[in-house]
Amino acid sequence: MPAAPSLATGLYLASGKITVGDHALTAKLFGMTIDLDVVWATVFAGMVVIGLGLLLRSRVSVDKPGKLQIFWETIVEQVTDLTDSAIGPAGRRFVPLAVSIFLFILVCNWIEIIPSGHSPEWFPAPTSDVNLPLAMALTVILLLHYNSIKARGFKGYVRHYFQPYAALAPINIIEELTKPITLTFRLFGNLFSGGLMVAVIAALLPIYVVPIGELVWKPFDLFVGAIQAFIFALLTIIYLGMGMSTDEH
Repeated sequence: MPAAPSLATGLYLASGKITVGDHALTAKLFGMTIDLDVVWATVFAGMVVIGLGLLLRSRVSVDKPGKLQIFWETIVEQVTDLTDSAIGPAGRRFVPLAVSIFLFILVCNWIEIIPSGHSPEWFPAPTSDVNLPLAMALTVILLLHYNSIKARGFKGYVRHYFQPYAALAPINIIEELTKPITLTFRLFGNLFSGGLMVAVIAALLPIYVVPIGELVWKPFDLFVGAIQAFIFALLTIIYLGMGMSTDEH
């Protein structure tokens, strides 16, 4: 009787047939290992987002908007509606941030569809490496606390940890500390599991069936990547809205 899929996957991982964390090229800097493939994939994703913005700027038209302009306007409109509902008009200054986060993560998640013919991939999804999601999550949380102090004042910022009851302060503090962790591992875990699933397919299926398995899985993986980009941007808006709310609101 064949082993259950979860058991078989565990056996392959334990035997080293599926390696986790391999990178095409690494370098040492101050005793730390730099994954160069993740670095240049991240830079490439940033260049794509900036390039799309510059391309839109050169082609923007009031009378005859093109497909690219309609695409951008649709995203901005949806994000603006979300921001208005979560924060109000004062939160519209965060719309460019949320749009940038969504598009950047989307490109990062989809970058792995670029074929390289090399194992490990030359262009892995940067978000499948925990360092990028963690850096983005910490940036969002630092921005959250900065704007929370700015909106509430320092005394109001400290006081909100003791709401609605002083006894709940430890729980409120733990909740704040877990926000960057949950943001990080929600994005990282979903993207990493997608790459791991492809490796499992390649390990468990006959070689002539592997391309079919990847063709079936990849569209679903791209869909998950889009959903995770949306969720990260949405949670950024929600966290900012919660952090900037006052007693009057």
